[in-house]
Amino acid sequence: MYTVKIITDFSAAHSLRGYPGVCSRVHGHNWKVEVEVSVNKLDKIGMGIDFRDLKKATNDLIEVLDHRNINDIEPFDTVNPTAENISAYFYRGLSEKLNDERTRVKAVTIWETDRACVRYSEDGE
Repeated sequence: MYTVKIITDFSAAHSLRGYPGVCSRVHGHNWKVEVEVSVNKLDKIGMGIDFRDLKKATNDLIEVLDHRNINDIEPFDTVNPTAENISAYFYRGLSEKLNDERTRVKAVTIWETDRACVRYSEDGE
């Protein structure tokens, strides 16, 4: 089994509904996104998944959120835009695009700051 990983980032604002503190006000982050993909078999040239394809799929999702107020974007207009929910959003969106007989999204980690992150996966790891 191979794990292929990319790291990218975007900037966006959000506010946390129902939060009993300053994060209930609109504020911004430079979010870091780590995507891990498991590959069980290499292709004919010895590659699990092309980094370019993984980056494009991730950047397609980032484009929706980048330099926006995340609270204004579906599903976050009703789902609280916590780091937990944002990591699940990326995981599910990437799984729809990338999962096949060889490739599975393993986990997505969303870094809200350099010292605080959430890792989401659905395989119990």
